[in-house]
Amino acid sequence: MPRMLDVSDEVRSEIGDDEADRLLGGDRAPDSYECTSCRTPGDTHAEPTSTVLFVGDETAVLAFAHARCIPSQVVPVSEEQLAGAVRSISQAPPDAPAFPAPVTAPAPFADATPFADPGPMTVPAAVAPAQGGFAGNPAASRPAAQAAILGITCGLVLHGKVGHASLVVEPTGPVGRPGNTSGADEFLDLLQDAGFQPVTDLDETPGQLPGWSVLVAMGKLHAILQPAAGGGSTGWWQAHQPLQVTDAWRTAASQLSEVTMYAVPAGTVGRQPREDLLRQALERAVTLGQVVAASLPLAGT
Repeated sequence: MPRMLDVSDEVRSEIGDDEADRLLGGDRAPDSYECTSCRTPGDTHAEPTSTVLFVGDETAVLAFAHARCIPSQVVPVSEEQLAGAVRSISQAPPDAPAFPAPVTAPAPFADATPFADPGPMTVPAAVAPAQGGFAGNPAASRPAAQAAILGITCGLVLHGKVGHASLVVEPTGPVGRPGNTSGADEFLDLLQDAGFQPVTDLDETPGQLPGWSVLVAMGKLHAILQPAAGGGSTGWWQAHQPLQVTDAWRTAASQLSEVTMYAVPAGTVGRQPREDLLRQALERAVTLGQVVAASLPLAGT
């Protein structure tokens, strides 16, 4: 029985025509797999399946996903992220594709706690866009030890009666444009320049922001991506290590194919241990006009 497998042109260009043809012919593709997006079983004989290639500097990881969850694509990630994923794999399938770099299907991760709060994360300078958008090192005018740091909290936020997988992004201090020495906080202004919109009602789902996306790969949160100056995507924020998310969060993200990103100034929401407390803090911030948001589609998951 032929496999219902999709290998996109960009995946084919990375792995080569011969390997792509072997996958499509069934010689190198598994009969069953765990979807790299929703973490539920998939069958390449019974349902459309996407090949997703995660590419680092030296390592490539080939994963499989339900086509309804994500299309076949190549997703650039850091080598550290891929190395951690490869180490977590308990056993590769005996027919896993062999590439010059280690390539295999990912193993499941353990369930997460109700919140995945990684704490402060340094924003790499390399994520700064060429023009106009959020500067990856918004504290460039200050000493390196005071570089911009973001805190990311994951939780479900109800829009009416529907729970939306959400990220709340809050820096630990004022964020200014490159070259700004005044100390004024321009974090929300920078994001609005990039297309994020002020929030007036938490029950309303914000519109999608073209070019931005959230990378949830192999059951973990990896990065928030923004448009790259030369086309494609680049990292706006990347986790030092991929972050656990709950099954409920991952399911909501997969069902809606998007994640709501809220951003607030430093000291506005804080780290909230429960989703009801997170919502209360967000509602207070909305009342003060201190929240911008956008719906970001999933990338690589």
